[in-house]
Amino acid sequence: MNRAKRQEIFERLRAANPHPTTELEYGTPFQLLIAVLLSAQATDKSVNLATRTLFAEHGTPASMLALGEEGVADYIKTIGLYRTKARNVIATCRILLEQHGGEVPQDRESLEALPGVGRKTANVVLNTAFGQPTIAVDTHIFRVANRTGIAPGKDVVAVEQALLKFVPREFLHDAHHWLILHGRYVCVARTPKCPQCGIADLCEYKHKTPAVPVKKAASLKPRPAAEISR
Repeated sequence: MNRAKRQEIFERLRAANPHPTTELEYGTPFQLLIAVLLSAQATDKSVNLATRTLFAEHGTPASMLALGEEGVADYIKTIGLYRTKARNVIATCRILLEQHGGEVPQDRESLEALPGVGRKTANVVLNTAFGQPTIAVDTHIFRVANRTGIAPGKDVVAVEQALLKFVPREFLHDAHHWLILHGRYVCVARTPKCPQCGIADLCEYKHKTPAVPVKKAASLKPRPAAEISR
């Protein structure tokens, strides 16, 4: 894909959604960190349902640490792998308080040193909480980047590096959100919604989903009463 196509793709994505953001609900960088940590192998919707009460009642590292693993687990038990995640949440709170004064660090190395925090989680926090031009490649972004031809790569790190190289600088801050939302709602895994896609004419995917033919109006007319009664 050439530079002009990428420029046009992101201009259209920006026009359709000028101020994209995560669908996870949070009020502070700490709450975002915990929400992203919990979102591994879970939907944002399920995480939001669990964290609304957790954050309202225990929205700081100190308060959450005081809950202990079992206490956190009670709040998040509707989320997959909740016991492991509760353990990581408590360990993370302890490290934040002991090593970072209760604040979320703004560098990748410190973030990735936290239990349960990998490269993707660190990128989300750095981008969304602190405005850094990082791109967290999840399954949606990996699919969109490869399928469209925007930034093909064999693994998530390769795709991340390609995106950082090829996405025009003016779009880097919001590219993560545009691509993940596009993959979640339009460029879906099994049957991409190509007929409704705003960038389909720029996409280099060879197997686009065809538009479903509209039935002729005649076929929608009601059958005569005499025919129905036979």
